[in-house]
Amino acid sequence: MSADKKTLLTGHPKFSAGAFAGLAHTEGDLAAWEKLFATHGASGVKDVAGDFAVGLTDGNGRTILAVDRFAVRSLCYRVAGGGIYFASRADELADVDTEIDAQAIFDYLYFHVIPSPRTIFKNVYRLPPGHYAVFENGQLGLGRYWTPDFQEEKKASFDQLRTEFRHLLAEGVRRQLDGSKPACFLSGGTDSSTVAGMIGQVSGQAAATYSIGFDAEGYDEMEYARIAARHFHTDHHEYYVTPADLVRSIPDVARFYDQPFGNSSALPAYYCAKMAQEDGVTRILAGDGGDELFGGNTRYAKQKVFGFYDQLPSALRHTLLEPLLLGSPLGKLPLLSKGASYIRQAKVPLPDRTQTYNLLFRFGVHDVFTADFLEGVDQAEPVEQQRAIWAETGSAVQTNKELAFDWRYTLAECDLPKVVGTAMLAGIDVGFPMLDADLLAFSMRLPTEYKLKGLKLRWFFKEALRGFLPDEILTKKKQGFGLPFGVWVTQNNELRDLAENSVRALAERKIFKSEFVDQIFKHLREHPGYYGEMIWISIMLEQWLRGHDDKCSGRNSS
Repeated sequence: MSADKKTLLTGHPKFSAGAFAGLAHTEGDLAAWEKLFATHGASGVKDVAGDFAVGLTDGNGRTILAVDRFAVRSLCYRVAGGGIYFASRADELADVDTEIDAQAIFDYLYFHVIPSPRTIFKNVYRLPPGHYAVFENGQLGLGRYWTPDFQEEKKASFDQLRTEFRHLLAEGVRRQLDGSKPACFLSGGTDSSTVAGMIGQVSGQAAATYSIGFDAEGYDEMEYARIAARHFHTDHHEYYVTPADLVRSIPDVARFYDQPFGNSSALPAYYCAKMAQEDGVTRILAGDGGDELFGGNTRYAKQKVFGFYDQLPSALRHTLLEPLLLGSPLGKLPLLSKGASYIRQAKVPLPDRTQTYNLLFRFGVHDVFTADFLEGVDQAEPVEQQRAIWAETGSAVQTNKELAFDWRYTLAECDLPKVVGTAMLAGIDVGFPMLDADLLAFSMRLPTEYKLKGLKLRWFFKEALRGFLPDEILTKKKQGFGLPFGVWVTQNNELRDLAENSVRALAERKIFKSEFVDQIFKHLREHPGYYGEMIWISIMLEQWLRGHDDKCSGRNSS
């Protein structure tokens, strides 16, 4: 372990209390944190906004750790030898004797990331978002200092809310600018376009915008980015990622993370951040969070449709529809099979229903993994964790529970580490104005029907920005920096060689069955998106493991 330290400070904390904010301004963040914890203990972190990770050991030997509400900044810890060690990265707390956790590998292939508190290493943990830890007298205690609290305004005026919303958006962007060249990612979606426009409004100068494209039908959104760039008169820059870029950079990106990370947008995000860094940008803004705060993901509408089934009379469901469509051959007829599928899914409660199409379930766990590997894992653990997180939101209406659920699994565990990690690899810092504390509080009091109006996604967000954003942006479908990986593997020999070499190595490690690997490559050309996703997360796992093996070999030889 290399992280034998008493202080860790990262990010940009915003102290709301006047005395602590003043202390941070005059003497720095360390002085403010020390005073805050001395006065209020670990729970004092509840009044701190911004993105941060903090670890302090005071003069009495008490150690306090904390991360922000979305864990934008990471903090890992390990208790050993009667003491606690902490660092930003899990791999800083591992040594040659630290075992890889088979459960973490299973969780990774289930989620495509390894959700906190687990890490890839046994006995090394990551502090979950909105949590603190206190280590004192050899004992570790964990606590959650922030839980989403939805208090909807029942008699809300659209005009007043729109005015407030636009003001909060502008302030959120203003707070994230640091005086350097104002810049942002620009996918051509609603959020990144909003950030680009707001930068110009609050800074008085056009944003430098950076976009990624793909020469693959159905994947390239560059034209929408150009629409936004022209509309806001940005200093626009573009780069088209190629299969050769993937071959060259997959190992570097995979091994840069402190554990396996499978978000396929990481490669495009890296090239976008790299382009910005080469253009002189030191801090770039990202639009992540808008969909999750204001109801923009298609699954929210989909789950609402499934919810309609529970509103039908019980007698109709249990004595007619289910016996007819699920308990008889009629449910297999072409005209009725979709109805049967709808009922099967609707009968599965949330959050379990969100995993209906999980790749491991679709392929079959026992067909994917070797028996020896499965002996070392609890297959129910990921589902149980999700149920616990779902329950934490309490009595909020379903749509808000889905949003809070995504704040954990989509933002904190997946999208934010993607952007933070790839920006760091490119050598620049990143900020998330959509996650501004005031904007977050606003979203939690916004009426649910303003987020999902009927089946219209993020209705309020779009209506409030009508006239500010181009109409083409408001009506486009969400995509982001989606990667045409599966298609490219079928077309590019070097990329296919990298893919096959990596995935077959997981069979050599006795994680996958060889027959499973044969099957996914055999059928890849038929369904490149479906099989390509499984191949992608497998490549990133193997490439990370190779990097870890190399580090261990280097440690052993030194």
